[in-house]
Amino acid sequence: MAADSDKKRPGSANGADRKASPTKPRGSSATSGLMSTVFPIPFVLLLAVLYYQLQPPAPTTCGTPGGPPVTGPRVQLKDGRHLAYHEYGVPRDQARHKIIFVHGFDSCRYDVVQVSPELVEELGIYMLSFDRPGYGESDPHPSRTEDTIAFDIEELADSLQLGPKFYLIGYSMGGEIMWSCLKNIPHRLAGVSILGPVGNFWWSGFPSNVSTAAWYVQLPQDQWAVRVAHHAPWLAYWWNTQKMFPASSVISFNPAVLSREDMAAVPKFGYRTYAPQVRQQGQHESLHRDMMVGFGRWGWSPLEMENPFPGGEAAGPPWHGAEDLIVPVQLSRYIAQRLPWVRYHELPTAGHLFPIADGMPDVIVRSMLLGDE
Repeated sequence: MAADSDKKRPGSANGADRKASPTKPRGSSATSGLMSTVFPIPFVLLLAVLYYQLQPPAPTTCGTPGGPPVTGPRVQLKDGRHLAYHEYGVPRDQARHKIIFVHGFDSCRYDVVQVSPELVEELGIYMLSFDRPGYGESDPHPSRTEDTIAFDIEELADSLQLGPKFYLIGYSMGGEIMWSCLKNIPHRLAGVSILGPVGNFWWSGFPSNVSTAAWYVQLPQDQWAVRVAHHAPWLAYWWNTQKMFPASSVISFNPAVLSREDMAAVPKFGYRTYAPQVRQQGQHESLHRDMMVGFGRWGWSPLEMENPFPGGEAAGPPWHGAEDLIVPVQLSRYIAQRLPWVRYHELPTAGHLFPIADGMPDVIVRSMLLGDE
């Protein structure tokens, strides 16, 4: 009877198997669950620390509580941002030629080409320069693109009543911006000069041999800094502020990027008593964002531009030093070949700092205003 009774019990036939099965220790399920919860904590903490280090600090905007003071004139744009500006030359209402100067990387409104007083008076020149967004005393523009600066310039000109047309001179990163102005506001331009313009290695239209030759003119540390600005802009702040390896040589003032003529011009920077103002709102909103936009993913390419002045009203002559170690000349040479409507000036022994060489500002401005070569 006992045997029959066992057969009727569910699982009784597998009694031997039950005896052979190991017995789980009490509490093992709880322990396993706890371990699965605890194990990722160090990894999560590591991610949190890394995320914190990658985040740039908030900008110290001029005129806000705790921010730098506003010391010069500014205009307010339609979106509420302010642009600080600097004027010199003949009075605005007496000028025959009105020029807006767009400064380069790690610079501000005071870093303007120094046209001689004699030429200013001879040609009736009024010159306006301004701090680009995030530099000096101009508010940051966290939504900057390759196009927005052109419309900032147009608003600035209208706020100061410069009239329907004005001239532009842009240097280095400011030179790259000239292409945006030629594309977006050509109807406002009487003439343009593009000095040592930064080129974006990823603009469509560059043959691989041209972009490659230009790429290797840069120091390896600059190749990496530019690569990060293009492919991983979210990493730009950390990359250029960490101390484990060298970041941008321009940001760190590495003299290896200066040509022989550049080295001779460096003492002229000793007068820059205003230099601390350049980055005062934070390196990220000035320097890093400049790189992120300049070397970012543009929605168009200057190499594909049609002539914005088919009637010959204005020309866009690039000037570039053949010995430029900061901004490789190869890109400007090729752009000039592709765009026959520009008049290209290459200076055979000059480096990147040629616009501050003795006499060069007058040569550049006279050429733009009068067509003198």
